[in-house]
Amino acid sequence: MKIALIAHDRKKDSLVEFAIAYKEILSEHELYATGTTGQRIQDEVGLKLIRFRSGPLGGDQQIGSMIANNDMDMVIFFRDPLTAQPHEPDVTALVRLCDVYHIPLATNMGTAEILLKGLQEGFVDWRLIQERRK
Repeated sequence: MKIALIAHDRKKDSLVEFAIAYKEILSEHELYATGTTGQRIQDEVGLKLIRFRSGPLGGDQQIGSMIANNDMDMVIFFRDPLTAQPHEPDVTALVRLCDVYHIPLATNMGTAEILLKGLQEGFVDWRLIQERRK
């Protein structure tokens, strides 16, 4: 599975801690991340991933493009709901694309844990369910 990892500045520490806790599961998948978040995960966790630009410089849009091209399977985006973001329209567009294309999106640690545990256990393959509906 292709998994995107994104975090606003005040949530980067939490995402790094999350990646450490779930390193074994994450290491089995193809990981993508925005700029600084990706660099921190590489340096502090040791996971291999593909880094895009920083979110405000287009990284969110690069991940959004992958979603729109049916080339991303899950997004873990630790958002900071209490701080205004200069690139909020990009964030909103990314969330909307996840909804449009039925991509599982976790915006906090609790939901991210449930998604990764479900992925580990193989509970649901949402891509297969979507194909059956066509």
